[in-house]
Amino acid sequence: MAQLIVQRLAFLALTLLGMSLVLFVITRLIPADPARIAAGEYATREMIQQVRRELALDRSIPEQYWIYVRGLLRGDLGVSIQTRRPVVDDLKMHFPATFELTLFSLTLSTLVAIPLGITAATHRGEGADHASRIAALVGISLPIFWLGLMLQLVFYKHLGWFPFGGRLSTGFEPPPPVTSLYLLDSLVAGQWRTFADALWHLVLPGVAMSSITVAILSRMTRASMLDVLRCEYVRVARAKGLPERYVIYRHALRNAAIPIVTVLGIQFGILMAGAVLTETIFSWPGVGRLAFKSIETLDYPVIMGFALAVTFIFSVINLLIDICYGLLDPRIRVS
Repeated sequence: MAQLIVQRLAFLALTLLGMSLVLFVITRLIPADPARIAAGEYATREMIQQVRRELALDRSIPEQYWIYVRGLLRGDLGVSIQTRRPVVDDLKMHFPATFELTLFSLTLSTLVAIPLGITAATHRGEGADHASRIAALVGISLPIFWLGLMLQLVFYKHLGWFPFGGRLSTGFEPPPPVTSLYLLDSLVAGQWRTFADALWHLVLPGVAMSSITVAILSRMTRASMLDVLRCEYVRVARAKGLPERYVIYRHALRNAAIPIVTVLGIQFGILMAGAVLTETIFSWPGVGRLAFKSIETLDYPVIMGFALAVTFIFSVINLLIDICYGLLDPRIRVS
């Protein structure tokens, strides 16, 4: 297992280097001048040239990339063209909001999708199975941006049950920062009203983000459980007279968990990277919204920093999935 971790970390370094090269070339091929945008609408030619020198945009492409790689080796992702702050600081400021939303969405998806998939598998061909198929088809077909707008229209404008967006309501101060996750920090500080308000703000964006994950995860759970329920050891467990719930959750689900864990890991990375639309619709101050604004203003360092951060997260999640395989199946750990 240690050898696997070392190999994956070495591959991660090569992946980040290759991704940085691809992103650097793509951003430089965009037919626009970020120095002009950073200098402002009424900037003179001299001011634009000054900004271009400050950002090293007057150098050749290979020189610019070498400067960027040297910064990466020091953990420096550059300086934002718009905010003039280090990109690392901007990502640290916005990352907790995205992580909290993604974690909430994935938890919600797991609590709904796995029982739904198990029910569909154990009632194959019955009404519950058909209903789960229809629900999965609807969930994977609805665009997130449309679903988010409909949720706002129904539950905010017409019913007034949930807030429009943001992380906290007006009048609520953020809890003392420990992890910068409002739910956890408010629990640590004992601020129950803040916890309830933060949780209430997570519901609509969390539901919007989890719709596709629920559809994919429920179908994967169903397919994996159907394969396992045909196995001999499940029939033996039932022949011994074990309770059906014990057979399903103790024997079948654990052996069907590897594909489910794989989908969960992949979906976590996808949700982290694909939160741009959800965060924009719900005014959620996360890295997705930061990336959207950076694309609008051609803020190259932030765009590249966001993409590299997503690449890093995907690679780490894949490593954690491999470790989970060994924990779930001793045969994989031994091999």
